[in-house]
Amino acid sequence: MPGPLDQLTIETQPSPPLSATVVPAIRQMITTGVLPQGAHLREAELATALGMSRGPVREALVELAREGLVVLRRHRGAQVITLTTEDAEEVYTLRRALERLAVERACGRLTGNDLAELDTILDRMQELDAGYSPDVAVELDLAFHDVLVRAAGHSRLERSWQQIRSQVAMFLHDRHLARRDFHEIAHPEHRAVRDIVAAGDPAPAVEAIEKHLVGAYDRLVAARSEAS
Repeated sequence: MPGPLDQLTIETQPSPPLSATVVPAIRQMITTGVLPQGAHLREAELATALGMSRGPVREALVELAREGLVVLRRHRGAQVITLTTEDAEEVYTLRRALERLAVERACGRLTGNDLAELDTILDRMQELDAGYSPDVAVELDLAFHDVLVRAAGHSRLERSWQQIRSQVAMFLHDRHLARRDFHEIAHPEHRAVRDIVAAGDPAPAVEAIEKHLVGAYDRLVAARSEAS
């Protein structure tokens, strides 16, 4: 006699490759400076630290090379990228172009959920004091801009943002280590951008994000100069 489960078909989802979990782990170690710029990355050591085989680590390093965080050299292995002042200029001019488009499109597209998410981030920024963690500052800063990019409703724009996001994180982390003023400027600057974009007029929104990002770039360059 057939059992009750004989005709049952269970659809299973394939498990993501192990490299999919390794990529964010190594990415975070790079963007937070645990793996410093210029550091040589040895597959065996990373595999041991992450508790897995070398295969997923090797695949993850290839993906991180596509993101611009890792340089792969034949017979010399992998190395964390060393970001220069020229890199900063390229990344931030591209970032300005992307985010100008993002806020222009986000005007009139921001949903109630988007605004609530922005306000939650702003509340956390306002709670920061002089002892803030650079890691938290980078997290909040990028989370705010992630919402604006997503609200633009432009998949190619979002992919372009994701391609430079990790390098932006590296620059921000170094900037917060050199200049500890995020607790003073983060909330008012980002609040101004939020309110202008929420008002729905593209021209002042583009002007606001331009002013914000030019200021951020100038502070980054000053911090790098002081650190060197």
